[in-house]
Amino acid sequence: MSEFFPDVPGPVPFIGIDGEGLGYRVYDSDQMVGDKSMADHLRLAVCYWHSFNWPGSDIFGDGTFDRPWLARDIDPMRAAEAKQDAAFEFISKLGARFFSFHDVDMAPQGASLKESRANLDAMVDRAAAKMSQTGVELLWGTANLFSHPRFAAGAATNPNPEVFAHAAAQVRHMLDATHRLGGHNYVLWGGREGYETLLNTRMRQEADQLARFLSMVVDYKRTIGFEGTLLLEPKPQEPTKHQYDYDCATVHGFLDRYDLLGEFKVNIEGNHATLAGHSFHHEVAYAIDHGIFGSIDANRGDHQNGWDTDQFPTSVDELVPPVYEILRGGGFETGGFMFDTKLRRQSIDRSDLFHGHVGGIDALAKALLVAHKLLSERTLEGERDRRYAGWTDDLGTQILSGSLGLGELADRAVAHNIDPTPVSGGQERLENEINHAIWSTS
Repeated sequence: MSEFFPDVPGPVPFIGIDGEGLGYRVYDSDQMVGDKSMADHLRLAVCYWHSFNWPGSDIFGDGTFDRPWLARDIDPMRAAEAKQDAAFEFISKLGARFFSFHDVDMAPQGASLKESRANLDAMVDRAAAKMSQTGVELLWGTANLFSHPRFAAGAATNPNPEVFAHAAAQVRHMLDATHRLGGHNYVLWGGREGYETLLNTRMRQEADQLARFLSMVVDYKRTIGFEGTLLLEPKPQEPTKHQYDYDCATVHGFLDRYDLLGEFKVNIEGNHATLAGHSFHHEVAYAIDHGIFGSIDANRGDHQNGWDTDQFPTSVDELVPPVYEILRGGGFETGGFMFDTKLRRQSIDRSDLFHGHVGGIDALAKALLVAHKLLSERTLEGERDRRYAGWTDDLGTQILSGSLGLGELADRAVAHNIDPTPVSGGQERLENEINHAIWSTS
């Protein structure tokens, strides 16, 4: 078997900040940050789809990438094998611990569900051997329930119950495959679980259908003994006008409404957060504070574009706050940082795939060091403690405990002429503290 990336002879090395050539400037997998290594903190993963299944096309032009397994005249299973060889070569040389994939990324669809399952089983057998040889693990698996025309009106939320049934078959097959490969999580992304127009839509019925589908997944997970975490991935729109998993708060409310809290957590994508009108920081903080945090798709959008560009995350400034919240919450349990990222269409050299991932990994590593410094020195937590200190005094505790009603509280305010003086939030000072931590951390 010939190598697809011969210009990268072995694992990408750590070369330090002044190193030259392809190598990690900051990420040293064995470096201890607190009580865990960088590798254990970040739990890095490579995605199968953008890295090996996307030809570099856009709506105005054909693919630009050198991906011979995507040629139309090659046998689909031989193409899948070539793609898998290249994927595991890349992941091993990058030094990532994990990968993630959709069913149709790894195996071609057949003429029937039975044939598709047979193709997937064969490729999963092959992947299991690759994983054994390389030590690479599966962060999560998922089923593609959005690309095929049958899913134009959604999968679980489709008005046709036969589409629902087809989606159920795909998810069962892929959950079986994920379990077999020792996957740490299983993700359900509702790529078209939403609506284009309300003129032909019953929102309540579609929500009930989605909840039923998710309940079936929970039941089947228990049946097969899958111990990984089930994850939902929020996104506001694109491809649909409005998706039912709009953001973390929407997912949280949905889970609570349908008695599914505790069964699912969220897989947060940076670019999806900004499309929802939030910061990446906001979505991570919400998930941590409400006990639904699971995993991360590490990417970013372009501030001048209004769509999902899936670019490599290279801004330390933007990564420090969400990484800080993850550390504050105790770090990942079964999740990790999965690079759901695309090369730019003009980045056509095979080695560009390494440069993109290495840059993103270094940025995450730097953010980790800075976030750990801020947390260890209680730079932000100390400020938060001071700002909310009144809620630990008598008045605050009585309000929160319910021992004071509205009338009693109002009477106390009048009797004591409560008229507090505003206190500065100090936002600029805290932003400076984060910059100081970035500049001083090596």
